[in-house]
Amino acid sequence: MARIRVLVVDDHRIFAESLAAALAAEPDVDVSAAGSGPAALRALERAAAEGRGYDVLLVDAELGALTSGEPPVVPAPRQEETAAVDGIALVAGVRAARPAVRSVVLAEKDDPRAAARALQAGASGWVAKDCSLQRLLSVIRGVLRDETHLPPALLTGVLRELTAARKHRTDSERLVESLTPREREVLRCMVAGLGRKAVAERLFLSPHTVRTHMQNVLGKLGVHSTLAAVALARRAGVGPADAGTGPLGRDVVERGGQLAQ
Repeated sequence: MARIRVLVVDDHRIFAESLAAALAAEPDVDVSAAGSGPAALRALERAAAEGRGYDVLLVDAELGALTSGEPPVVPAPRQEETAAVDGIALVAGVRAARPAVRSVVLAEKDDPRAAARALQAGASGWVAKDCSLQRLLSVIRGVLRDETHLPPALLTGVLRELTAARKHRTDSERLVESLTPREREVLRCMVAGLGRKAVAERLFLSPHTVRTHMQNVLGKLGVHSTLAAVALARRAGVGPADAGTGPLGRDVVERGGQLAQ
């Protein structure tokens, strides 16, 4: 019998341990629990090193919840000891580093916007915490068949959110495409967190010229701060300038066919 390895990630210990115990009663399920995002990342890395990687992550929707509406910055796998990891960031990080692992988000309430963000991050399912064990097992087995599971009551709202997000991304891409090649280089440096002096040194420009380019970037993007420009750039898929490479070592707008990032 093929066994399914499940990792429950929830900072409510009683819930995590109770769910793990219930799942462990199934003859084809091996289950462990982690109480935080960093602990989950360590468990994933340890299991992979031992050649017994996890198949499914069950992630608490409120794990280290963010207050910002912006997509979270995903920590690199080696930064987990010092970086706080919220539930959506964990899903995105695992999707990027271990694409074979399927993630299912467990939520206390229906939230179309949060569910849409989870799907964009790479989750394969969104399930109510008070669902039956049989329902949860059905979802676990379904996502391993590459199915996506959402409660029917959330479907319309999630589709609306995904459509709006796609339009928002398209609008952001259009604004970025209005920039000159040099302005795009400057924008990528801004995304990398470089200040005016550092950008000048990197692009072999005077600080005054860089200041002019930055002002032009803000004006063309229709924003009033570097922070807002960086947020818009990230929505458009603009990555940071690569260290040690030329100014435009790759396409400025990294387009993908999927909503997941």
